[in-house]
Amino acid sequence: MREVLSDLNKTSGITGSMLVGNDGIVIAADLNSQYDDDTIGALAGSISATVAKSLERLHQAPLKQLTIEAGKGKLFITATPVGYLVVTTEDKINMGLIRLEIKNAISQISI
Repeated sequence: MREVLSDLNKTSGITGSMLVGNDGIVIAADLNSQYDDDTIGALAGSISATVAKSLERLHQAPLKQLTIEAGKGKLFITATPVGYLVVTTEDKINMGLIRLEIKNAISQISI
């Protein structure tokens, strides 16, 4: 799992990645040292759960991906077979490339 995250982090603009269970518990992480793994994991779990419940109320398909844009970067939270892949990035990135690399990483994650 760490190898998949490490390879993903080699993509231009990505500053870190982690795999988080649906409960927000960190399964594996390769984040920039400025971020606390458990804090990001809990944040991703909380946000994902809230959005997933809202989508259910709207009778929409399950949550696939969230993108949060902040002042100093972006946070991608993407559903996987085992939880969520969380990717942190710089502010100015190639969104298409990042999404493609996330898709490729997810295909390598198994239960």
